[in-house]
Amino acid sequence: MVDVFEHYLFSTGELSTEEINLSAQFFKPIRLKKGDFFISEDEPCCHVGFIASGAVKAYAIDKDGKENITCFKFEKEFVTSFLEFVKQEKSRRSIRAVEDSVIYRISYPDYQQLLGQVTAWNGVIKSVMEQEYNQKEGYLLNYNNKSTVDKYRHVLSNEPMLVQRIATQDLASYLGITQRSLTRAKGQIHRPNVL
Repeated sequence: MVDVFEHYLFSTGELSTEEINLSAQFFKPIRLKKGDFFISEDEPCCHVGFIASGAVKAYAIDKDGKENITCFKFEKEFVTSFLEFVKQEKSRRSIRAVEDSVIYRISYPDYQQLLGQVTAWNGVIKSVMEQEYNQKEGYLLNYNNKSTVDKYRHVLSNEPMLVQRIATQDLASYLGITQRSLTRAKGQIHRPNVL
């Protein structure tokens, strides 16, 4: 599994082999079972993780106790509540495994030490933050103010991994629709045309 992490770091083009070997020593693997928390809402955000295998969802609980899923992260993606991690504050959302997962994580003190020793990590983090921003922007452009059918069509054509790996209720929450509406949209799109 460490190969997945090192290969990712190499693919960024930001770090030398020596810097990658040094960096890998700061990240410790943890195994999460489906349903386990990586970060819990209202607890200090102490880690950044790199998903070597598996998937997680990020969500906040609304006043009615309902999950509002804001994103999913899969293999070869970093995961945390970045703002709260940088400020060392309590997380405003939870991050929880939706599949059995292996995540390489780094604590805030180790992260600070790594940045001090390998300044090229600033480029890696910049790239991760840009990817985060693009995902959020894409979400707003593609899922706000669109019909349920259009949202589902977009997922099918642009994010098929969500349909393949994410439970229907979680996908519905992410799209901001009810599970029933999503099931109807699936039926409309996948229904064979009758002549």
